[in-house]
Amino acid sequence: MILPPRRRPFFAALNVFVYALLVVVLGACSTPGVAVYESEYRAGEPPYLERAEVQSFIDEQVAAGIDRELLESLFLAVEPQQRILDLISRPAEARPWKDYRPIFVNSRRIERGQAFMAEQAEWLERADAAYGVDPALVAAIIGVETDYGRNMGGFRVFDALVTLGFDYPPRAGFFRSELVHFLQLAEEESLDLRETRGSYAGAMGRGQFISSSYRAYAVDFNADGRRDLLGSWPDAIGSVANYFRAHHWQTGQPVVALARVEGDAHEALLGGGYQARFGLQELAEKGVFPVEAVPADGQFSLIRLEGEQGFEFYLGYPNFYVITRYNRSPLYAMAVHQLAEALRP
Repeated sequence: MILPPRRRPFFAALNVFVYALLVVVLGACSTPGVAVYESEYRAGEPPYLERAEVQSFIDEQVAAGIDRELLESLFLAVEPQQRILDLISRPAEARPWKDYRPIFVNSRRIERGQAFMAEQAEWLERADAAYGVDPALVAAIIGVETDYGRNMGGFRVFDALVTLGFDYPPRAGFFRSELVHFLQLAEEESLDLRETRGSYAGAMGRGQFISSSYRAYAVDFNADGRRDLLGSWPDAIGSVANYFRAHHWQTGQPVVALARVEGDAHEALLGGGYQARFGLQELAEKGVFPVEAVPADGQFSLIRLEGEQGFEFYLGYPNFYVITRYNRSPLYAMAVHQLAEALRP
């Protein structure tokens, strides 16, 4: 279960592990051999403490009980991350499926995933019993996110969230909110505000939780008194499983079914998210037909991916939508699903 937040003196948050690890394809770096897109936005211009919006942010946090001197020292020490702005302007999910899939569904990641499942079998089985989430799915999430803990990100989380919160207007509000959560999380879980590392978007740990998700869904699965997603496999595994249960994963139910299309009317069904909302009759009226057996009264989304031989079409069950709650990209959700399928005995 989710433990209530544990309150500690704020300065006690500044004395934990330093995680300076390899960067990941999704989160902390670009894929080797792929040129990094240059963003139109500039990081750290002018310096943060010279900006009225930063001073207003600091005032708000001081009113919430955080020490002004500490906040000013943190903002003064921020290293603006232009690379983060470049990366978020062209994420890996912008690639077509035929280029995206091989990054995550390949023989090396499958082999590593099988080894991971053998090594962590006890905790994966406990998570399945506690939360009703397939061990292969949990392993696949961790495999796609961090290559089973090998690459948890090399950016300082505070730097990343400040850069995105104050230098990336399209999502500034979201990342400022995550910065507030990170300040609170650091106090609750004794994270080092200056040195905790993660992805370019500020996600942390072996399952790459953003700060708000860490606070809401992380669990102390090994009952050692701390929710440690950066250093504890039991907590990382249990927290991923808890996240999926909280988002209504349906144990034992399918994720996608192959489909074929006739004509162009199906394009009206694309977009608007991947909630399962179309019945078979509506799909047929738009020229979409399942290639395999599906429930006659089922509800589905329509997924179109650019494969090696042209577009691939799938009907998405509610479980596909649940995977997109972890990352909204349909490419990500399909990669997780296919990796999980490859990992099952």
